[in-house]
Amino acid sequence: MKQSDIFEDDNETIYSYINPHVPGAKLDSNKPDLDLVLGDFSKALMEVGKIGTFGAKKYSEHGWLSVPDGQRRYSSAMWRHIFQYKEGQKLDLESGFSHLAHAAWNALAVLELYLRNKETNE
Repeated sequence: MKQSDIFEDDNETIYSYINPHVPGAKLDSNKPDLDLVLGDFSKALMEVGKIGTFGAKKYSEHGWLSVPDGQRRYSSAMWRHIFQYKEGQKLDLESGFSHLAHAAWNALAVLELYLRNKETNE
């Protein structure tokens, strides 16, 4: 078989055989395509980065990882920012950044803590 022995089934590329030593071979078909998130959401992620920077200056770098009951507390903060946005307050009064960016940062914090806890308990 050759490098080009591939076929597609329902938008999923299935490689019947790939010689990883052939120039141009890249065995990444089952790996997440992070460019679809990091590239497509670049403006949103820049805003979330600003929230992280604001929080690191206000508290401490990486300090959020040590907050007791962090998943619950960051989930609560996420909802507060969403509700403030839904009530018409677009920008957080303290930071000057979008409530949506704050909500996104908090959602990522909840997810990260959940995944780290899951890995620890497996």
